Amino acid sequence: MSVAVLRFDVISIFPAMFDAIAAHGITARALERGLWQLQRWNPRDFTNDAYRSIDDRPYGGGPGMVMLAQPLADAIAAARAQQEAMPAARRLPVLHLSPRGRPFDHERLLSLVEGGGATLIASRYEAVDQRLLDTCVDEEVSVGDFVVSGGELPAMMMIDAAVRLVPGALNDDRSATEESFATGLLDCPQYTSPERYRDLPVPEVLLSGHHARIARWRRERALEITWQRRPELLQAARAAGRLSPVDERFLADIGAHERD
Repeated sequence: MSVAVLRFDVISIFPAMFDAIAAHGITARALERGLWQLQRWNPRDFTNDAYRSIDDRPYGGGPGMVMLAQPLADAIAAARAQQEAMPAARRLPVLHLSPRGRPFDHERLLSLVEGGGATLIASRYEAVDQRLLDTCVDEEVSVGDFVVSGGELPAMMMIDAAVRLVPGALNDDRSATEESFATGLLDCPQYTSPERYRDLPVPEVLLSGHHARIARWRRERALEITWQRRPELLQAARAAGRLSPVDERFLADIGAHERD
């Protein structure tokens, strides 16, 4: 059985912006090694007028412009036709990057990678014609409760996060399984040389060479930072059975200390 390579089709009027991930860093090296695929589609290439129009004023009035449905629909169709012509043919979900979308988190990221990728619509202007969203888009996705000028940066964030999970993309695959959110917790503090910086030493346990003590110290720091900054993640980790009795005792201790 052929294994599908992670693939992203991005639909954007600024396809060159994706050079940021295609030509630089971890994602570029992984792309060169064939660990994932990127295809860019410009909706202006699917217009029928001399001005290559991809937007118009909104019905009912209001500020800004609205992206036309047809050029986007044709770009989606072209992406889908190419996906289905691949050796490991599959229909990738069509996602629209939008601040009104469902929050994109680590669990959603894992699902995206396991599914083999997605077609990402990086829209611009005030909005996209709702009829395009109703007929061609599987889901709207948000990377945070804020608004940016277009969907390109959020799309690149999603792609970067996904490629990091592909075996072989990182120099050490453990990096993807030990960082923030992979375990349901925020990551612990990290240190490097020198052993003392601005009169601040590296924690002694990290210099001990005692792997079990180091692992426990890192776990406790991760628990503590998550408890301080993102307590809702602890509740989710507890509900998923990711916290051990030792973890729970540690959290109870720091909670009691905080009350004192």
